[in-house]
Amino acid sequence: MSEKATTVQDVARTAGVSTATVSRALSTPDKVSERTREVVFKAVEQTGYRVNRAARNLRTQRSNTALVILPDLSNPFFSEILEGISDHLSGTGYSMLVAGMTQIRDSGERLIDYLNDGRADGMIVLDGSLPQDAISSLTAPTHRDKIVFACEWTNQADFPSVRSRNRQGARDAIRHLYDLGHRKIGHITGPEGNVLSLERRDGAVAELTGLGIAPRAEWVIPAGFSLPDGRKAAQRFLKLKDRPTAIFCASDIQAIALISELQRHDIRVPNDLSVVGFDDIEMAEFVTPALTTIRQDRFQLGYAAAVLLMECISKDSSRDYAQIHQIPTNLVPRDSTAPLLP
Repeated sequence: MSEKATTVQDVARTAGVSTATVSRALSTPDKVSERTREVVFKAVEQTGYRVNRAARNLRTQRSNTALVILPDLSNPFFSEILEGISDHLSGTGYSMLVAGMTQIRDSGERLIDYLNDGRADGMIVLDGSLPQDAISSLTAPTHRDKIVFACEWTNQADFPSVRSRNRQGARDAIRHLYDLGHRKIGHITGPEGNVLSLERRDGAVAELTGLGIAPRAEWVIPAGFSLPDGRKAAQRFLKLKDRPTAIFCASDIQAIALISELQRHDIRVPNDLSVVGFDDIEMAEFVTPALTTIRQDRFQLGYAAAVLLMECISKDSSRDYAQIHQIPTNLVPRDSTAPLLP
């Protein structure tokens, strides 16, 4: 004969609290005290209680799942952001569902379907280049208070967002090169129209102008964020008759590819050219030379986005849609930059 399943009432008796307190501790642990959480979780362990998620979802009309949308699932840049999101969600009773916009487009499925059919209660979007039809569907009153943008954002609608201080980071990169004695400073941009590209380019131009340096159009080289884009940028650099002595790249990936291609053509970094990246990906510390870069705290980006999403889901629809949370960046000096040689 099978043993009787443990109930919420059993947990409540063991913990010495009400069943309502047990339910709150398990479904929204941030709404009870740390002491109460400890008592309830210990009682859960002692009794062997298991939450019936399917029954709870039917009762509450929630999936207790947050959907995270990436531009592409293959890009390792987003791993720390996902870790930050997961870290916060794990303490809220929510799980994380990850999908890539490339895969969604290829399948013919609509982004809004994840909310319409109850697969997710809310959404964190890390892709600032969503098509207009997707953005329009997300701005519907029934869904708008369940959407948060992180890292990237869209200027086509006022969704709440969590982002790095991209302009300030770019300014810090230019100032670092200036302080090393460089006055001929170029910039490798990100993809055309991308919000991160625009912010970092505008920050770089603003700092150069503020330092009394007129940005030279031929030293602003358009590129993307990929390794092949960095290589192409290096090839354009090599064709310049008058070259800058320092370059600020809009991403670490393109900076690493740039340095690799230039070294193949006997351009030494930092002796002949100082290079600064942006992101501080794990690889930046281990390439040769180790890359000077602007660090953005990707874990904190994800964590803060998850906190904001949970706040959005739990509040009513009267909240402020245009709120922006900015995460500080900081310069990480390494071996790819050096004082200008006489």
